[in-house]
Amino acid sequence: MILLIDSGNTRLKWRLERQKSAEVLVQGVGLLTDADPLQALCLPKGSRVMSVAVSTVASEQRQHNLVAALKSRFTAPVTCYWSERERDGLVNGYQQPAKMGADRWHGMYAAWQRRRHGFAVVDAGSAVTVDYVAADGHHLGGYILPGLQMMLRSLSSDAARIDFEPELSLESRPGLSTNECVNHGLAWLSAAFSDRVLADIQSYGLRDLVLTGGDALRLQRLGLQGEIEPELVLDGLAKVHRERFYG
Repeated sequence: MILLIDSGNTRLKWRLERQKSAEVLVQGVGLLTDADPLQALCLPKGSRVMSVAVSTVASEQRQHNLVAALKSRFTAPVTCYWSERERDGLVNGYQQPAKMGADRWHGMYAAWQRRRHGFAVVDAGSAVTVDYVAADGHHLGGYILPGLQMMLRSLSSDAARIDFEPELSLESRPGLSTNECVNHGLAWLSAAFSDRVLADIQSYGLRDLVLTGGDALRLQRLGLQGEIEPELVLDGLAKVHRERFYG
């Protein structure tokens, strides 16, 4: 079996697949702050992990701790995958490709494998990333913005005397209370963001929009009409790993 891991700086997603068929057996989430971030993973009886693939944007120390935890639990080789200059027609737009977050690259690669035409990827997680890929596979660039929870934390802790209860509101009319002003304001900002992404897609002549991340559905409900693919990063990582080890 193959163990796939998509790790942020505090939280990770994991998935266990059959080595040959790519059938998903089990999947889950964990915290890097735990002694065993994969404590919820129970292997099917009589099976073992043959290889481990990791896509991570964690700090160097947390990445080291994660790899150490994996090596202490499994005898299989652990491979961390990073952004690349080019793979199977997808070309990184960064002058220094290694500086791009591995999650962005693997998400784009999964989308490219399924489409082979122009598309945008929006990953709405702790941070929101936007990446545009032309029909010829060239990455046109992107954006990195604070995510919803990051903005809520900032307003709660960094702004003086703003007392509100966070709500996942889709209402964007002007607020008539501090609570409404904050929550409607974030919905208004997300709707404006959605309009800009859709305008860029049209301007660059792209065909598809792919959404992933924890707030993807919220953005879709606010007008960012695209296809939600929640496991996009793990899908791309799985493809890269199989190309390297299994041809």
